[in-house]
Amino acid sequence: MKVLVPVKRVIDYNVKVRVKPDKSGVDLANVKMSMNPFDEISVEEAVRMKEAGTVTEIVVVSVGPQQAQETLRTSLAMGADRGILIKTDVTVEPLAVAKLLAKVVAEEKPDLVILGKQAIDDDSNQTGQMLAALLDWPQGTFAYKLEKDGDKLKVTREVDGGLQTVSLTLPAVVTVDLRLNEPRYASLPNIMKAKKKEIAEKSPEDYGVDISPRLTVVSVTEPAVRQAGEKVEDVATLVSKLKTAGAV
Repeated sequence: MKVLVPVKRVIDYNVKVRVKPDKSGVDLANVKMSMNPFDEISVEEAVRMKEAGTVTEIVVVSVGPQQAQETLRTSLAMGADRGILIKTDVTVEPLAVAKLLAKVVAEEKPDLVILGKQAIDDDSNQTGQMLAALLDWPQGTFAYKLEKDGDKLKVTREVDGGLQTVSLTLPAVVTVDLRLNEPRYASLPNIMKAKKKEIAEKSPEDYGVDISPRLTVVSVTEPAVRQAGEKVEDVATLVSKLKTAGAV
């Protein structure tokens, strides 16, 4: 079975995000970047499936600037076989990413696409669902557990009421949630081996996809600063203060 794993380069989750003074977006200057944490989980799951003998090849793909090659190298060091970089300096929206991935799927013909349920920079949670719609493939979102069941894939999903299990006919699209696995750290020998693995460079024009933005960012602002809490002597005082504040 062949697996395609899309990965995205985002601001490292440990970095405090700064908004540009003109509120036009997030300041990326001199900021540490890394692989989207949800995508790390999808790469790890693909590698585990390969180690179990279920998967024969893992192809990772990223849409972004030249520096996204570093993200692909991280995936290769974790155990992926080869990478594809669709190079663009334009901020690409989920629909455009889904259209590009659909073209890659048509070219690579994978049996399964595994990707993070969302990226931590825009939190859109749209690309996987849009890709499944464009391909007309079954989808399993918010995956908590994956099991190969003959020619089908059993996906246990995280839902509001607990867990739901669905059976997907392959080929399919799966988006993963945080609790699916714990991504490994790439060992030094694997990091060295990853430098020799193939990364093909493409452009959106090679796939004939228009990535022009359809959305306009009106304003980006930081969350409001939380106010300090206040201790009260008893319940009666608490109720009184809540009434005064109009909370009850």
